[in-house]
Amino acid sequence: MAGIISPSPTALYFTSNVGGRRLKAVGWAGQSVSRNVIRRRSLRIAAEVKFVNAEEAKQLIAEEGYSVVDVRDKTQFERAHIKSCSHIPLFIYNEDNDIGTIIKRTVHNNFSGLFFGLPFTKVNPDFLKSVRNEFSQDRKLLLVCQEGLRSAAAASRLEEAGYENIACVTSGLQSVKPGTFESVGSTELQNAGKAGLITIQGKISAVLGTVLVCAYLFIQFFPDQAEKLFPPTS
Repeated sequence: MAGIISPSPTALYFTSNVGGRRLKAVGWAGQSVSRNVIRRRSLRIAAEVKFVNAEEAKQLIAEEGYSVVDVRDKTQFERAHIKSCSHIPLFIYNEDNDIGTIIKRTVHNNFSGLFFGLPFTKVNPDFLKSVRNEFSQDRKLLLVCQEGLRSAAAASRLEEAGYENIACVTSGLQSVKPGTFESVGSTELQNAGKAGLITIQGKISAVLGTVLVCAYLFIQFFPDQAEKLFPPTS
């Protein structure tokens, strides 16, 4: 029976449209791929990740039985998350105490942490293990994060690990309208990524503006008192 020999570990690829999703067949070195029979040992079939909007994601949960996996860090998850979801973070707090990490953490906390409220994190070494402990490879998983980047990265890792039914919310929870999902937390899902001084910069600007205006008016209408309070320097 005629076949094709794969010259390298991932040299043989072909795609086919099946049910609206592309399937990818990957051949391994030294294995023969029959035209009529796909041998389990020589090929791995992997479905590509679905990217959906919030409304489509809601349908996947309600109609197709997708389980929600929140891959954000602990801080954002605690601010707001979809009710009954599983929390398996792709990144965890980096509490390592080697000198290089201490310097990086200090710089981060004084800038990104202070202004944007972003925690200092590292890749979760137990991410795949945690997912496998909770979900079998045939489960349908909807991955969510705040901006859509971490969920896409997590989906790629799960796809490589053999999970075939994966979906992600495009642009993440920041694009979700209030009331789309039943949520738990102190804020709305779309605002869970907002923290640090950036969230109060408008209030700070308003206060400073008011102070400057009042100072200007005081100097204009009460110049004598202003001169006593702020004597000119020679």
